[in-house]
Order: sequence, then structure tokens, then C-alpha cells
Amino acid sequence: MTFKDFDLNPKILKAVAEQNYTTPTPIQQATIPIVLDGMDVMGCAQTGTGKTAAFALPILDRIYSQNEGSKKSKKIKSLVISPTRELAIQIEENFKQYSTYTQLKTSSVYGGVSIEQQIESLVKGVDVLIATPGRLLDLHKRDIINLDFVQILVLDEADMMLDLGFIDDIKKITRLCPQEKQTLFFSATMPPKIERLANELLSEPEKISVSKGTSAAKTISQELYRVAKPKKIELCLHLLRNNLAGNMIIFRRTKFGVDKLEETLLKNNFKVDTIHGDKTQTARTKALNKFKNNDVNILIATDVAARGIDIPDLDIVINFDIPNIPESYVHRIGRTGRAGKQGRALSFCAADEKIYINQIQQLLGKIIPIEENHPYPLDPNAKPEVHKKKGSKYKKGRKSVGSKAKKKRWY
Repeated sequence: MTFKDFDLNPKILKAVAEQNYTTPTPIQQATIPIVLDGMDVMGCAQTGTGKTAAFALPILDRIYSQNEGSKKSKKIKSLVISPTRELAIQIEENFKQYSTYTQLKTSSVYGGVSIEQQIESLVKGVDVLIATPGRLLDLHKRDIINLDFVQILVLDEADMMLDLGFIDDIKKITRLCPQEKQTLFFSATMPPKIERLANELLSEPEKISVSKGTSAAKTISQELYRVAKPKKIELCLHLLRNNLAGNMIIFRRTKFGVDKLEETLLKNNFKVDTIHGDKTQTARTKALNKFKNNDVNILIATDVAARGIDIPDLDIVINFDIPNIPESYVHRIGRTGRAGKQGRALSFCAADEKIYINQIQQLLGKIIPIEENHPYPLDPNAKPEVHKKKGSKYKKGRKSVGSKAKKKRWY
């Protein structure tokens, strides 16, 4: 099967060919005909499966066929909602690549940058708008955006939007669009709460699942390193010096952890940059571009900052901190092993993270192989660390009653 079999417009097919796309991926084969037929879609697909093209190509085809021969309209015809700024930028880039020869205009709006430039772009007219929920509602409140003419609404990475607390915003955006519209709903996982949301927002959708939503790509080799928490940085340095090469993302749970690891790696002369929520959008975009242009080969990130980012030829993913949500593990390692290429995923597990690994293995339905050959093995009898709050007990010699004691809170 080729993309020509979908009977897409020749101008879109020309752009697709220039992207070196040959055979459609399973999600593309299943989704494109349904979207062209105007039906709602509930799609479960992991990252790296070609999902963006699966909805972008038929959307562009439908809009272009309506516009061809008619006067250019400034109305938004398709709206794509993305949970993060990075993903919104990535989707916008894809739409622009696929619509190179159609004169259709795509733009994106998201927080973290000046709103004036985005307003200027919207005033000129947009066919396809990609947006994060907060910025979209802000612009709508200012009467800059009119959603009355949206024909196709796309809700991408729905499970992440739910995790980030966007559920009410999503419902509001859906109500702002016309009732008679086509809705495309995509999620990397489909737990009951996501399925309930989809059933609430969609009308007799076609359900598409190209693979088990909680499995990892077979092209990714997974390795588990049992290591004491204080030795994780030393293990990371050892592996980077002796075992690992190529482009890699290292995931940490917190922004503080990201910055701390960056400082250590820079001191050891590694080429590294970071992305997390406290960085400005300009800084995050700059870091991603440096990584994509091979100016740095190590990117340290938090889950939210890295979700949905499309980085070609990523060799390795390191879970420096084990995620406490099992599905996040699948999202993380899904950065590598894309499009049939081989990838490698390493996970550093301390004693208090064993429970997370057990949950991940239960989700995957398989055991992650343990790598014993490293210089910082975890004591098999090591127990999880107990984190005591500072000042949790009354300090010796201090009075525990009286106005001064209460004011200083010795507890």
C-alpha cells in the first residue's frame, strides 16, 4: 500500500513524497480513510507511530478541496488541541510540511511567549490552528479567535491533557465549536477515564487501536540497573564514559533534578542541555534545536516538557528516576526505537523505586532484564529510604509551648 491509494490531492502527495514517506504506518492506514469520510475517530496509538500525519493529511485534503477555486477565507476550519507547547510546535511544523503546495495557512498559539505576534498571525487568517488550551481560551476571551466555523476538531494526547488538569478546558473548547463537527480523539493509552471522556465528546466514533496501548515497541531493548539512589549520578557518568554513545534523553522527575544532573554533566565535559517547565519557551525551543542540530547529544528533561516531542534518530533513553505512573514509562522509552529503528532504554532503580518497576512490568506484561555488570550494584537487602521531614520533632532544649514556640513552629 502507498499514500497514492488514499486518493489524496496530488499537491499533498507531492509534499508527502518530499518527506520520504513511502508506506503508510498502521495508524495512517486505519485513520486516513475514516477521516476522509468525515467520521469521528477514537484512536489509541503510541508516540512514534505516525499519528500526526494520520490526521493532518486527510484534514488538509478536505480543507483544500473546499477552498480550491474559491476565495481565500480567514476562518479557522480545523482546530488541533495539544497539551504542551513543544508538541504544538511539532504539529505545526508537520502541517506546514504537508501543505507546502496548497497555500493553506497553519499557525499555532501557546503560552510562554508574547501573545501579540500570535494575534498578528491570527488576524491575517488561518485555515488550521494548533493550540494549547490555556492560550486558546485566553485569545477567545479577547475576541481574537472565532471557533464558529471549525469543521474538524482534533484532541491529541488526551491522556496527558487529563493528567495536566485540562479536562474542563477541553470540554469548554468543544462547546465553543459548532455542534455539527468532526472530532478526532487520540490517546497513547485508553484507561476507563479516557474512554469515558471520548464517549462524552464523540458521536458514534470509529475505534482504532494499532497496537496494545501499554506495550513498548519491539525495537527497543530495555535494561534495568539496580543502584542505590546516591550512586545514580556515578552510574550515569560511568555508562556515559564507557558504554553509551549517540543521541539520548535522560528523564528526571523534577526540575531541580534536571538542573542538578546538568551541572554535573557539564563539569564532566559532556555536551548537554535541558528542558523543563521553569524554562522560557524561547530557551526550551533553543535547547531542542541544539539537540536536533547535534550541537549537544544529551538532553535532560521532565516528563511534561518532553511528551510528544519528535526527535529523529534518538538512540537512547535513560530513566534516571523511575516514573511513578506506569504509562509514563511507555511514553518515555517511546522516544527511541521509532519507525522500525533500534533503540535502547536504561532504567536506574533504587530500593524505594522497586514498587514502580513492579507496576511497570505488570503493565508491560513482561520482566525488564536486569543488568548486573556495573560497579554500583544495589545491596539485595537494601530497604527503601525513609524521608523524614526536617524539624519533625521538637528540638532539644526548646520550649514546645508559649507564643514564641508557636511562632517559630518547632514541629
